[in-house]
Amino acid sequence: MNSLKIGDLIAKLPIVQGGMGVGISLSGLASAVANEGGVGVISSAGLGLIYKDRAKSVAEAAIEGLKEELRKARSKTEGIIGVNVMVAMSNFSDMVRTAVKEGADIIFSGAGLPLNLPSFLTEGAKTKLAPIVSSARAAKVLCEKWWSEYYYAPDAIVVEGPKAGGHLGYKADQIFSEDYALEKILPEVVSVVNTFASEHNREIPVIAAGGIYTGEDIYNIMELGASGVQMGTRFVTTEECDADIRFKQAYIEAQKEDIEIIQSPVGMPGRAVHSSFLESVKAGVKKPKQCAFNCIRTCDVVPSPDCSMLALYNAFKGRLDHGYAFAGANAWRAEKIESVKRVFESLVAEFSAKSNALLGRE
Repeated sequence: MNSLKIGDLIAKLPIVQGGMGVGISLSGLASAVANEGGVGVISSAGLGLIYKDRAKSVAEAAIEGLKEELRKARSKTEGIIGVNVMVAMSNFSDMVRTAVKEGADIIFSGAGLPLNLPSFLTEGAKTKLAPIVSSARAAKVLCEKWWSEYYYAPDAIVVEGPKAGGHLGYKADQIFSEDYALEKILPEVVSVVNTFASEHNREIPVIAAGGIYTGEDIYNIMELGASGVQMGTRFVTTEECDADIRFKQAYIEAQKEDIEIIQSPVGMPGRAVHSSFLESVKAGVKKPKQCAFNCIRTCDVVPSPDCSMLALYNAFKGRLDHGYAFAGANAWRAEKIESVKRVFESLVAEFSAKSNALLGRE
């Protein structure tokens, strides 16, 4: 595998660990990935709940939590550490400012277009910015907006396909359509980004995400023009993943038919592992009485079948009878819990096997 260059950052391997909330990718997983030459990513979602005892308010606790996780990660690795911040989060500004102030290497931002993300960079800040998009049109709009408003080009762009886990940037009827498959939209995004980069004398790597699980997958998607990949699901069943063992076990025990699409209170479809809790939600047994966290701007508690934040926090803690595990389309392929180091060794071996097999045919 080639290295991945994002500005002056160079990851030995072109693998970005996806930011997974609530609490699934914190300093433990992120630092382990960074130590293997990838880009480790801390999820900022739900930190106010995880660190609720650190401050008087959830908002203040989230800031303290992100500071703590970044400092923990830095104490464990000299590798690249990023932060994932969702545009839809009510504390988006707080999380971005904190990440920049604490010297995060890179901010990944999706769940909406982060049109004003460059405005948070302070003088001398070295934090790189990588928006997450789901179409070539979104990539074009964002690149042009950043350049015209801030004279700033994205340092990298992540294009996420509909096989990803968690909240998806697609309509329900697009998720299983070939017209929106990662293999279809990736070359379109690469074309748009390369044109923009060439016009402005910049280098902007495109990182592909959603449904990538093996080294062979990495090889195939990079053949379509990606400079790197983002993987989340493959790292959940690792020893270093920050989730409770019962969360990881949900992946291992899942069958292919257990991975389902749900409707989230935030107004977006999501992909999760089927559970008794989700059955209760569908039956109307579980229903929030009020918004306790004000975490997502687009959330409407009145018609909501459940509180995503609380459900995801419970899952992170292993209380799956009171929550659900977000997961990518290939989560059912997990068979065991292993180290991050072993996962990287497997990915490299699988990538090499695919490459060598093709060279052998030639």
